[in-house]
Amino acid sequence: MEPESKGIKRTVETRGNPGHNKAHPESQDTKIPDRRERILQGEKEEKEKPIMKGFKCLFAAIILLASTTIPAMAGEVKTSAEPSGAPVTVQAAEDRPTFDFTACALSKYVWRGYENTRNSIVIQPSMTAGYKGFGVNLWGNLDTKPYSTSNINYSTTWTETDLTLSYTKTFGLLNAGMGYIYYGLGAVNPGGTKPPDAQEIFVTVSLNTLLNPTLTVYDEIDHYHYYYALLGISHVFELSKAVSLKLGAYAGYLKSNYADAALFNAGGGYGGYPKFNDSGQATNDKFDGLHDGLITVSLPIAAAKHMTVTPMIACSFPLTSDAGNEIKGRGKKADPADNGSSFLYGGVGFTFAF
Repeated sequence: MEPESKGIKRTVETRGNPGHNKAHPESQDTKIPDRRERILQGEKEEKEKPIMKGFKCLFAAIILLASTTIPAMAGEVKTSAEPSGAPVTVQAAEDRPTFDFTACALSKYVWRGYENTRNSIVIQPSMTAGYKGFGVNLWGNLDTKPYSTSNINYSTTWTETDLTLSYTKTFGLLNAGMGYIYYGLGAVNPGGTKPPDAQEIFVTVSLNTLLNPTLTVYDEIDHYHYYYALLGISHVFELSKAVSLKLGAYAGYLKSNYADAALFNAGGGYGGYPKFNDSGQATNDKFDGLHDGLITVSLPIAAAKHMTVTPMIACSFPLTSDAGNEIKGRGKKADPADNGSSFLYGGVGFTFAF
């Protein structure tokens, strides 16, 4: 589980989980002797400032989304693309129960900066019920082609099921809420090791004003022991009565309370969230600092009275060099030099709301 950007979540974005960001020991690549040489070759790329990567991601996302979806526009919808692991959004003023079902197809499953799938389409169904500020959400991830460093053709695998309970209340311009998330994690491929499940509690506050600033703080209380804070802003441009363009930008901060390099290197999802050195190796130091940035561009389209279709593009990138080392160290390939730390991905979500 890597509880948050987990594609199109709840309404249009991805989700993640703490135990799926490490390759299974049985499927890891054999270490290549010239690993240090390839790491040195990659230093030039790492010198590029992480924030500049974010601006490049935003530009690429807007161009790609515009070239593939804008010609089909025709309406207005207030569906939002939020990072994975985001609290369930429920209209507090509703006096009647609300229900929605969303199915998303994404090119990659990224959660809080981590690449949870590689070279595979993921399907992410989600069901949400809300009433007077209370919300219940059930979310899952299906990996259609689990990654293998040994070129093994694994069958489609259900890798995660998350349950979120939340409550939100509005006080004038201020929205405040709290909730609980249970991450039920499965093996990343058939026969692989199942990582430990995770549980988080969270609090969130947002302002009903320009850019809708939102701060959410998560506390993992079960196995992985960390705090994760997410600050986000977003804005919706109504292009017509049926189409809106939503832009979002998010920054995450990770503070680990537990790190054990030996356990982490043994695999299986243990060892907490250690800091990684420049060679991509886990240390016994705890990660504590700015972590990942996320930029989202989505285009909710009201296709019918109760149906919304939302194409989206997202770009995830590290905010610091330490975060880049950590994201690479937790990558799908055994050699950190072969893993990336910035990811451009996208897909489409179909939402039915009642």
